[in-house]
Amino acid sequence: MRLSELVSRYDERLRTEDFADVDASANGLQVGPDEKHVEHVAFAVDAVAETAERAAEADADVLVTHHGLSWGGIERVTDRQYGRIAPLIENDVALYVSHLPLDGHPELGNAAGVADVLGLANTEGIGHVGAETIGLRGDAGALARSAVHERLETELDHGGTGVRALEFGPETVSDVAVVTGAGADFLDEAVAAGVDTVVTGEPKGKTYHEAKEAGINVFCGTHYGTETFGVRSLMDLTERWGPDVTYLDVPTGL
Repeated sequence: MRLSELVSRYDERLRTEDFADVDASANGLQVGPDEKHVEHVAFAVDAVAETAERAAEADADVLVTHHGLSWGGIERVTDRQYGRIAPLIENDVALYVSHLPLDGHPELGNAAGVADVLGLANTEGIGHVGAETIGLRGDAGALARSAVHERLETELDHGGTGVRALEFGPETVSDVAVVTGAGADFLDEAVAAGVDTVVTGEPKGKTYHEAKEAGINVFCGTHYGTETFGVRSLMDLTERWGPDVTYLDVPTGL
């Protein structure tokens, strides 16, 4: 497969262009030539020195990540930035990135993966960024709060640090909002929508009192742990297209 075809397929499936004005990440192809042949694609949550080096060691032609290298532009390629880009260029590994487009995608996204873990039904978008949404809200039926915690503990790649729970809502969960990563900022939107439970990645200092005062449950499964689903879904899709694939798991516990 040609690199241009792979990039075009990703961009179309993820609606990359629709997020251009609302995402600080430069989504799409961030590092690489205009064209090359692709036989092997590696996938990871973060574009960092370790994943770039491991992608090269795996003889991958492309590294696909959720968190990329360019957030509003690159002024200097020195120090840490050089250390992350150099292994890609030196080993002819292209880098494709999908941040917000991969968070809220109703089928391939991070929120969709967490929603599947909890068995949410009748999902719809939540977590508005401009005209787009980066999370999902769904019906949990009558799921015990303890069961929510247990499923997240078991299924999320939290690096052994566990899932933090703020249990200020009902013991029987019925309406859940999932906004992965740093999604705690969308707690007020979730409260206004009438949900009783929020699942996100990392809390902020204000999250405790906001959840307590609103009377809702909040589960924090780590930023990394809630955002492995999207790249894994892209990996499965890519494998069906023909290239060999490799997943690079580098859990942070954060």
